[in-house]
Amino acid sequence: MEKLRLKEKMGYGLGDFASSMYWKMFSVYLLFFYTDVFGISAAVVGTMFLITRVFDGLNDPLMGILADRTNTKWGKFRPYLLWMAIPFGIFGILLFTTPNLEVSGKIIYAYVIYCTMMIVYTAVNVPYASLLGVMTSNLKDRTSLASYRFIFAFAGSILVLATAEPLVEFFGKNTDPQKGWQSTMAIYSVLAVILFYGTFRLTRERIQPPKEQKTSLKNDLKDLAKNKPWFILLGAGICTLIFNSIRDGSTIYYFKYYFETQEALQLPLLHVPLTFSTLYLVLGQAANIVGVVAAKPVSDKIGKKRTFIMAMATATVLSIIFFFFQAEHITLIFVFQFLISICAGIIFPLLWSMYADIADYSEWKTGRRATGLVFSSSSMSQKMGWTLGGALTGWILAFYGFEANMEQTEDAKTGIRMMMSILPAIGAFLSAAFLVFYKLDDTLMQKINQELAQRRGEQTT
Repeated sequence: MEKLRLKEKMGYGLGDFASSMYWKMFSVYLLFFYTDVFGISAAVVGTMFLITRVFDGLNDPLMGILADRTNTKWGKFRPYLLWMAIPFGIFGILLFTTPNLEVSGKIIYAYVIYCTMMIVYTAVNVPYASLLGVMTSNLKDRTSLASYRFIFAFAGSILVLATAEPLVEFFGKNTDPQKGWQSTMAIYSVLAVILFYGTFRLTRERIQPPKEQKTSLKNDLKDLAKNKPWFILLGAGICTLIFNSIRDGSTIYYFKYYFETQEALQLPLLHVPLTFSTLYLVLGQAANIVGVVAAKPVSDKIGKKRTFIMAMATATVLSIIFFFFQAEHITLIFVFQFLISICAGIIFPLLWSMYADIADYSEWKTGRRATGLVFSSSSMSQKMGWTLGGALTGWILAFYGFEANMEQTEDAKTGIRMMMSILPAIGAFLSAAFLVFYKLDDTLMQKINQELAQRRGEQTT
């Protein structure tokens, strides 16, 4: 069994650096961009998120099926990084472009561009995620690979969170936020294209389906329908993303409308203010990296399942306590952000490593391998969790009477506080509850790994 070199692990991580820049722009800033810059209501945006993301979530299994049936000299999954990188960049820019249209025209534009962007995102990220399942069959290498991936992912998020608002101010010259957002996204888009090409060049696919396996969509779907661990992890993944997306999506509203002042300090070179929301989000991403680094040694010692449950249970308790903080408790707000974000960072590499385990389990159980179809569920859980979290954020803002760029009522402020605490706590609790029923512990996976290696004629280590 070939060990992965550091260069290849880092090469794989480049892809999620690119994706996470977009993901963070979508989850943190897109709702705010639509309501406060683009010019449509929170309720309309919430409904749009639900409709387009449900449609997009259904595309993920289709993309997984297509990738499983792709055969090129580069493999099944890597080619999509090459083919889809430029469309990925173009539609990212269009997403943060404000057309000179009436409100109805803007809504149509938002639906079309957002829906197309999500299709392109799927066409890149389902193959990218599936690549982890075919680069190695070594269990510890997989967790290590997922850890590298998320270190790079959170680094990409930190880059966006630390620079987005200052860059918008810089390019918008404080008077043209529409131009500021478009120019800022253009920078991230060019960088994303370059990074995807880097992942394509530096990675390799090693695990192939059994030679005797014949292509059969019916059998692939039948195998998936019988895969109980897949359903459990899908549920846990959706709840985890609800937990994360509601916290991310409400942060900028929390600091803009609940605090009396946004400005934390001044950046001397760009001459623009650094806001509390920027500092809060960057701190969270730094804490995520701490969690990612901790995931492997902790899970090696007590197992992936126990590590996951403990992290989400802790996040549940801390998130509930967060609700009781007032604006003057700024130090506690930042301390709890750091602790909650460590918990979130721990579970993400575990989730993706466990999807690779599920692909192995399916092959062990059925004699057939459908890596892309299994991993498409990871992307689908992201989209569904993000969908529900994003839609809930928009609807709750509307329910509590939120009005963009206005002084908010006490009810609206209470709703924003709940989106930073109670609602994410529910998502974290449900995620831990799902994992209680997950049966693929490390002992069973060692047995599965050894038996599959014997079938493939590999040497186990």
